[in-house]
Amino acid sequence: MKVLQLGKFYPLKGGVEKVIYALAEGLSARGIKCDILFAGCDGHTTDFDLNENCHVFICEALMEAKATKIAPSMVSTLRKICNNYDIIHVHHPDPMAALALYTSGYKGKVVLHWHCDIVRQNKLLVFYRPLQDWLIRRARVIVGTTPVYVKHSPALKDVQAKCCYIPIGIYETQSNAAITQEIQQRYKGRRIVFSLGRLVLYKGYEYLIEAAKYLNDDYVVLIGGTGHQRHQLENLIIDNGLQEKVYLIGHIPDNQLGAYFDACKVFCLTSIDKREAFAIVQAKAMYHCRPVVSTDISDSGVPWVNKHGVSGINVPPRDSKAVARAIHEVCEDEARYLQYCQQARQRYEELFRMEDMISAHQSLYEKLMSSKKQNQK
Repeated sequence: MKVLQLGKFYPLKGGVEKVIYALAEGLSARGIKCDILFAGCDGHTTDFDLNENCHVFICEALMEAKATKIAPSMVSTLRKICNNYDIIHVHHPDPMAALALYTSGYKGKVVLHWHCDIVRQNKLLVFYRPLQDWLIRRARVIVGTTPVYVKHSPALKDVQAKCCYIPIGIYETQSNAAITQEIQQRYKGRRIVFSLGRLVLYKGYEYLIEAAKYLNDDYVVLIGGTGHQRHQLENLIIDNGLQEKVYLIGHIPDNQLGAYFDACKVFCLTSIDKREAFAIVQAKAMYHCRPVVSTDISDSGVPWVNKHGVSGINVPPRDSKAVARAIHEVCEDEARYLQYCQQARQRYEELFRMEDMISAHQSLYEKLMSSKKQNQK
């Protein structure tokens, strides 16, 4: 069995790219040939071997437009290599990858991974929709990340019979007791509310900042991540006099990330629309036994990942007071808090282990290969 993951950007930046890389890494470690075709950015144009069963093809991107890398060499590269694979697994949304597959002449099995609908570039969807519709028809199986998103995606309403879902698995982030202690000492005597992600509009960080106004004075809010909204958020903190209560701590190195989850009392996600389709950071918090306060985004998988009343509390988007109330509700009753912690970890164990995600995809591919053999008899 030979599989090609057809995906977005390299180096890895967002959740989709990280899922692609994790799949290839996990499957190839099990002896399955699983290569990746990426559009390179930031000057990365050189292919490399991840291991003996995974080659990573990097196609030079000439420019970026509307969150899509324009990499014409993906078309010629895929046309050249596509017939080496039994299955091509293409990850949506990625117009460049869809175009490359359409023009490749590939006749084998296609798996379409539906990470999210196109929301922000909705006007451009008018032009992309014919290619998207072709991709949906072409796919033998369509994989979502939650049952909610698959069921409610307008693009998938007529193809539910070939849809399934596999939750995203996460790598176990390493704890570091010394760094955890250092963080807690820095904010000694205060309950840490932690959030993590790119500082962009749909993350809704302004609502978390405003929620700090309604939190008791023994709470402090730490927001990790970088992005173009940083200056705007800094001004909002100053305008509300929250300089001693809300801190934008910037990029957190991977070797410190687990320490921040361990140091916090609760994790908070205040995203505002379905561009936030899953939010892997919620599962990371659950791995570290931390309850989650997140937003009940309509038709998104976010409130499915964080099960209300079990791993945490879901509140309406764009409601700062509701965020603050939920944080108080989770944290103020110690017995209930410990129950949330235990149930959060249990939810991770049941749904979000990396090995389970790899196994589910392996089973999916094997089923497709089995049907291929039967058709050849």
